[in-house]
Amino acid sequence: MAPLAPKPRPGVLDIEAYVPGESQVPGGLKPVKLSSNETPLGPSPKAIEAFTAAGSALERYPDGQASALRQAIARRFGLNPDRIVCGAGSDELISLIAHAYLGPGDEGLYTEHGFLLYRIVILAAGATPVVAPETNLRTDVDAILARVTPRTRIVFLANPNNPTGTYLAIDEVRRLRASLPADVLLVLDAAYAEYVRRNDYEAGLELVATTENTVMTRTFSKIFGLAGLRIGWAYCPAAVADALNRIRGPFNLSAPSIAAGAAAMDDWSHIETAVRHNEQWLPWLTAEIEKLGFSVTPSVANFILVHFSTSPGRDAVACDTFLKQRGIIVRRVAGYGLPNALRITIGTEAENRKVVEALTAFAGARA
Repeated sequence: MAPLAPKPRPGVLDIEAYVPGESQVPGGLKPVKLSSNETPLGPSPKAIEAFTAAGSALERYPDGQASALRQAIARRFGLNPDRIVCGAGSDELISLIAHAYLGPGDEGLYTEHGFLLYRIVILAAGATPVVAPETNLRTDVDAILARVTPRTRIVFLANPNNPTGTYLAIDEVRRLRASLPADVLLVLDAAYAEYVRRNDYEAGLELVATTENTVMTRTFSKIFGLAGLRIGWAYCPAAVADALNRIRGPFNLSAPSIAAGAAAMDDWSHIETAVRHNEQWLPWLTAEIEKLGFSVTPSVANFILVHFSTSPGRDAVACDTFLKQRGIIVRRVAGYGLPNALRITIGTEAENRKVVEALTAFAGARA
C-alpha cells in the first residue's frame, strides 16, 4: 500500500504550468530576444537611479502600502490612491482577484486566445474555466455573453490581447459590462495600454470609476522596462480594493521596486519616446514581413503575430528553429491554440532589420 501523502486541492493538477519566453540560443550566440514583449529602450534612467539609491537601506522592510508608488500612479492618471492596489506584477493581482472572488462551483470566463494565466488562476482557485470563442482573432462580446451562466463570477478580458495584438473598442467594452450580471466582476487586463493609439480605445479607468464591478490591471513590465522588478497595479472599486488588500502579502513589493516604479511613472517623457519608437517600427516590421508573403495579424501593441504555412519545413516550428540558429528568439504560441504562428516583439532598429533579413532567408530557402 502506497504511503499517504498530502494532496493538492482539486483542479491544481489540471494546471499546465506557464512557460515563459525563451532567453538562450545554441552555439554561444548573443541572442536577439524578441520573445517576451520587453521594451527595446530599457527603463527610465530616473528609475535606475531610484533603484540604486534604494539599495542603501535593504535591511529595512518596505512600505507595506507602497504609498509612494500609489501616489505617483494617482498623480499621473488623476485617480484616488485609496483605490489603487499594487502587486508583484499584474499577474499577482490577477491571481489575488481570482482567489478573492472564485471558489469551487464558480466559473471564470476568458476568450479563446486570451492570456494563459487566466486558466491557471481560475483552476488554482478551485473554479471552472470557461472559454469564449473569438472571431478572426478578436474578442467577440456576444460569444462571451452567450457563455455567462449563474455560476459565472469573473470575466477576464485582455485588451489589447496577448498574443494576437488585437483590441476591443471601448463602446464594446461598455456593452459587455452593461450586459453582464451585476455580481460578475469584469477584469480588464490592460498590460499594453500605453502603446495603443486608437481613438476608440480606453484602458478602462472611467469604467472602473463609474461602476462597482469592474477592475483594471496594468504593469510596469512592458513599456516601463521594469520586468525584472515585477511591479503591477490595479484600479478597483473601493470594496474590491479592500478585499485584495486583506489577502495580499503585507510586503508584496520590495523597496527598490516601489522606488523605481514611482520614478518611472514620473518620467513620462521616457514613455513617450518608447511610444514613438513603437509607432515607427510596428508598421515597418508588419509591412516588411507581409512583403515576404506571410500573414500578420494587425496589432496595436508592441508585438506582431505572424502566421505560417502548415507544410513541413515551412511551418512555425521550422521558422522558429531557423531563427534560433541565427540567434533570434521569438515566441511560439501553440499553447494559445495558434500552432502555426509566432509572436515577435518590436525590437531596436538593428533587431527589427535582423528579423526581416532572417525571415527573408527562411522564405527564400523554402521557396
